[in-house]
Amino acid sequence: MGPLTIAIDSKSSQDVSNRKMQRLRLETRKPFASVNTREGKPFDFLRILFEGVVAGGTAGVVVETILYPIDTIKTRLQAARGGGKIILKGLYSGLAGNLVGVLPASAVFVGVYEPTKQKLLKVFPENLSAIAHLSAGTLGGLAASLIRVPTEVVKQRMQTGQFTSAPDAVRLIISKESFKGLYAGYGSFLLRDLPFDAIQFCIYEQLRIGYKAASRRDLNDAENAVIGAFSGALTGAITTPLDVIKTRLMIQGSANQYKGIFDCVQSVVREEGPTALLKGIGPRVLWIGIGGSIFFSVLESTKRMLAQRRPTLHQQSDSKHD
Repeated sequence: MGPLTIAIDSKSSQDVSNRKMQRLRLETRKPFASVNTREGKPFDFLRILFEGVVAGGTAGVVVETILYPIDTIKTRLQAARGGGKIILKGLYSGLAGNLVGVLPASAVFVGVYEPTKQKLLKVFPENLSAIAHLSAGTLGGLAASLIRVPTEVVKQRMQTGQFTSAPDAVRLIISKESFKGLYAGYGSFLLRDLPFDAIQFCIYEQLRIGYKAASRRDLNDAENAVIGAFSGALTGAITTPLDVIKTRLMIQGSANQYKGIFDCVQSVVREEGPTALLKGIGPRVLWIGIGGSIFFSVLESTKRMLAQRRPTLHQQSDSKHD
């Protein structure tokens, strides 16, 4: 009986060892952009929200201030009909009023995006992290649109010379078009910005995950900037037709030249040709590419700075004892 018992134990231990090796091989076969968020860390919603709001607001203001002239040229190109000339004066027209909206809009977007992303990454399997990024980007864009749209309407009408100051623009738009005038083109804005936000942040996050896995280290600011530029430029090019339609609907004012999104598309194509839907693609790709580079670089560096200022568990326990 003795030798027989030893043989059985040896075989069973070998089976256990084989199963462990098979499990280890399966665990190491992760997709290109898989991410592990199941380390058991507590989900601190308020901290993630606060850091997202601060980092998003900072990045949004920096980008808008630097790239506002390019955005103005892009808007005037899209608003011009036929061979209309583009005026290069007043490229910073409406900047101050726009920053009043950009700051809270960027803060709300990242403030919603970050905790939503962190929560969804814990729900979805590691190989479906892209769905978490797409969903978080869409929700962030939807929340921020309530601030972005009035800001965009006022900004673009000032850029095209309809008004000289943001307060006058708001007052006159409401008096002539009612409160709805501040949300002119809201449907086309969502049609452009929700896919844009979702795609841009998904491409950015997935490239970061893949690069980080390949290099086996955290990315520096320059690498974040390059990835941000690529994701922004690519997404900007793809969504240019949606941006043209959004601009036309927002600047039409009380004339109501277009009945809606589809009527606007048909009118532009019929009167100016299909290529009119790509108006401003050069400045747009340049603007969003550079903007993505600056935005994500500032965003990540601000998040890193805020993370370094967090109290450690040791510090928290000491404060409790005191």
